Amino acid sequence: MSMMENKGFFAIILALVSISGSYSATFTFTNNCPYTVWPGTLTGNGDQLSSTGFELATGASTSLDAPAGWSGRFWARTDCFTDSSGRFTCTTADCASGQVGCNGAGAIPPATLLEFTLNGGGNNDFYDNSLVDGYNLPASITPQGGSGGCSSTSCPFSINSICPPELSVAGSDGGIVACKSACEALQQPQYCCTGAYSTPETCPPTNYSKIFKDSCPQAYSYAYDDKSSTFTCASGGNYLITFCP
Repeated sequence: MSMMENKGFFAIILALVSISGSYSATFTFTNNCPYTVWPGTLTGNGDQLSSTGFELATGASTSLDAPAGWSGRFWARTDCFTDSSGRFTCTTADCASGQVGCNGAGAIPPATLLEFTLNGGGNNDFYDNSLVDGYNLPASITPQGGSGGCSSTSCPFSINSICPPELSVAGSDGGIVACKSACEALQQPQYCCTGAYSTPETCPPTNYSKIFKDSCPQAYSYAYDDKSSTFTCASGGNYLITFCP
């Protein structure tokens, strides 16, 4: 788990959780990428889902049910393979479990994250598309059947194509496969919102976080990017998660 996971979405939403309903949700995952992805799941609160990781071929879809009060995150691993020792490994967003299932481990940054809290307060679900831990592929969240706003949130742009060299992660062929956050890449408090920069007032957007925000205005770009990046929907609906929307 990165230091940024103690800030932003989970720090705010988990403080609000007060379960007063009994709604569950079905998450449907669709892969529109021209390559196979391996989604991972991580539970932050509540029961672990029936799968912690699975393969999703181009054009394929699958669904997972989550219980009332569940919170957690999803992401997609890319360029995965099983080595000669039988260990499963991915080039981006690997969870280092050595298996297709992440088994309670989170994504190793950089990774595009889709974060949820069901029934998080006032019978509302909270969700966001987060680039706080960097970016590896485009993704979107589309509510289905909910009420009370229920806006989609999407990061459809390929940030890898404009990622600065100091943040870039190269694949085996030399192409850029992911873009690190400035916090992870540079390890300085003004980018990590730590130390003297640990409040929204002292940790404003930086030139690096603006690269993410300008590319994907609906997504979290750094730890305190809350106002424009957290979405709500009345509990009782379902959600479509699309990789490469």
